[in-house]
Amino acid sequence: MKTDKSKSLFEEAKKYIPGGVNSPVRAFKSVGGDPLFITKGEGSKFWDSDGNEYIEYIGSWGPHLFGHNPIFIKEALSKALENGTSFGAPTKMEVKMAQIINELVPSVEKVRMVNSGTEATMSAVRAARGYTGREKFIKFEGCYHGHADYFLIKAGSGALTLGVPTSPGVTKGNAADTLLADYNDIKSVKKLLSANKNEIAAIIIEPIAGNMGVIKVKDKFINELRGICNEENIVLIFDEVMSGFRVAAGGAQEIIGIMPDLTAFGKIIGGGLPVGAFGGKTEIMDNIAPSGPVYQAGTLSGNPLAMAAGYAALKHIKDNPSIYKELEEESSYLERGFKDNLISVGKNYAMNRVGSMMCMFFTEEPVDDFNSAVKSDTEMYGKYFHEMLKRGIYLAPAQFEALFVSTTHKKDDLDKTIKAHKEALDAIM
Repeated sequence: MKTDKSKSLFEEAKKYIPGGVNSPVRAFKSVGGDPLFITKGEGSKFWDSDGNEYIEYIGSWGPHLFGHNPIFIKEALSKALENGTSFGAPTKMEVKMAQIINELVPSVEKVRMVNSGTEATMSAVRAARGYTGREKFIKFEGCYHGHADYFLIKAGSGALTLGVPTSPGVTKGNAADTLLADYNDIKSVKKLLSANKNEIAAIIIEPIAGNMGVIKVKDKFINELRGICNEENIVLIFDEVMSGFRVAAGGAQEIIGIMPDLTAFGKIIGGGLPVGAFGGKTEIMDNIAPSGPVYQAGTLSGNPLAMAAGYAALKHIKDNPSIYKELEEESSYLERGFKDNLISVGKNYAMNRVGSMMCMFFTEEPVDDFNSAVKSDTEMYGKYFHEMLKRGIYLAPAQFEALFVSTTHKKDDLDKTIKAHKEALDAIM
């Protein structure tokens, strides 16, 4: 497989772009080698600059529930483009977006549009702080909520009362009010609450963690967490940037049966364009400016093109509820094929799947939190990734990212992927 043009583009990109990419995971540092530069996507496939074709499973890191270039989104964008790109003033489509989000996700009584998942999560935390008058919040190890300063933290020596930065450029002051708990471990949450009585504004969690593989919250844990937030007047925030509209029309909160106080959205909500949103209870959202004192704004928030694409995506979901049954069938078929292949090579690697999100870990221990996820053999994953790539299957160039199945992945794609998976395992074992 020739990749000369991609290699040349990468060398040129490194002259002008830090690391040659605009988001670190794209650089292939976790798996080795040089990234492929993509020129076109259609359905379940995309093509690189050298003309190589791939069945791909990153879906632009989650947004492409309907595969690349769906006609109904192209038509919506084309129609919107006739009227202009951005006005800096309210539009009818913003109202329609808010209405359909409320219809699909009942916990979202009011919603504010933003431009990214990071904006959504950081604004949700600010809203919670403004509503409660408290400053500290709890997140969970292994959950990714974007790159706002106070999310890039780890537990320090004073783990119960103080977070410390994980990235240069994040100040100790920014990190200090972020406390770190263990995913699916209610005892770790209770310890933090005990040490910070009446100081916690919010608890933010991915109900399906998608950046430490794919890990779903345990029912007992999330029910207890909801109860604690009720008792302590803490705002429970679900980060559904990845799981929202992906695993069900109502997101992860629909399938686990728990309603948060606030929800952050991204990815699918933009139909492939840069969009985020946060919303929830009216009593919290009415604190957001201009109706309240908590400031939040954005030049391109709710821009017509993004709203047109996002509304087209959500309307398609609303009008076609059977897509989740189809996605489940396709995803379970792929999962079964992978598991059969693992049996054939004598391995019992952990395979986590929720709907059309899936991850195979290179460890035989069950994976249900950060500590178990990091036991995966990332060097082996790198070898596996490149063997799959050679066979025309493009997976996430990082062990701890999700594999996404779209509505355009049909049986032929899945069979080719299962065959490549078997050959890749044979090659690396």
